Amino acid sequence: MTTTFSPAIDASASRDVGCAQRRSKVAIIAALAGAALLLAGCGVAMRLGYSQGSSLAFRWLDGWVDFNGTQSLRVRAGLDDFFAWHRRTQLTDYADLLAGARVETLADTTPERLCEWATDVRARIDTAVTRAMPTIADVVVTMTPQQVANVERKYAERNGEWRDDHLQASRAKRRDAAIEREVDRAEGFYGTLDAAQRALIARGVDESPFVAEAAYAERLRRQEDAITTLRRLSATSPSPPRAQVEAELAAYLARIDRSPRDQYRAYSKRLVAANCAAAARLHNATTPEQRRHAVRKLEG
Repeated sequence: MTTTFSPAIDASASRDVGCAQRRSKVAIIAALAGAALLLAGCGVAMRLGYSQGSSLAFRWLDGWVDFNGTQSLRVRAGLDDFFAWHRRTQLTDYADLLAGARVETLADTTPERLCEWATDVRARIDTAVTRAMPTIADVVVTMTPQQVANVERKYAERNGEWRDDHLQASRAKRRDAAIEREVDRAEGFYGTLDAAQRALIARGVDESPFVAEAAYAERLRRQEDAITTLRRLSATSPSPPRAQVEAELAAYLARIDRSPRDQYRAYSKRLVAANCAAAARLHNATTPEQRRHAVRKLEG
């Protein structure tokens, strides 16, 4: 099970859901777009992070790529522009979305409604990615072979962490780890869960169609696709027109949203439905106080 509490965000694959809803992209896309998505209330830390979003995003990106001086100037300028646009045009919409979420959190829900929320969030991610695309395209074509290798090495590091979290040797250890992840996520939103609620989470894990090996294979496919795309775009001389670069990056993102593997697409559809059902079941089992706790999180 990828996430009981945050269902359907990974409509095409496993995606980590933390204080920000983020999609797995090439490293540059991940930071530029993901840094803006503030749709899970993490309080003061999130607000402080957002106020320094451009600097934090640059440091995160630089840790993946290791920019040279010229690239650093372009990326910093692009991030400054992105966050200025985001504050000016997107925050009011996010506030409205969260206001609706606060109202709905106090009532029971359905799997279908939770999947609709995931669609709403993803639409906003798409808007952010579109805004960031010119900067992404400008930087990608200047990447050196060493910088692409840096991204590849970072993928390998993250893959080791993912295997530690999801590919334990025994089925029992995988189950225990999955339940612990889901409980932690749920308690971060609702507060302390009781034994019956924890049992619901365990049931969701047991019934989930999530297969760690399948998720990992798709993860590797996407990473290989990303590295191939980066190498091709950065190695072309002279650099292709920006419109062509943006089109190729958009095609890569489309292969994330819709895997070229028929079997994985069918699996993903089943997984999303299961996640939405499990999340709705847990929410409907929460107490009024737990829902008020969730509302306070959203208000943060």
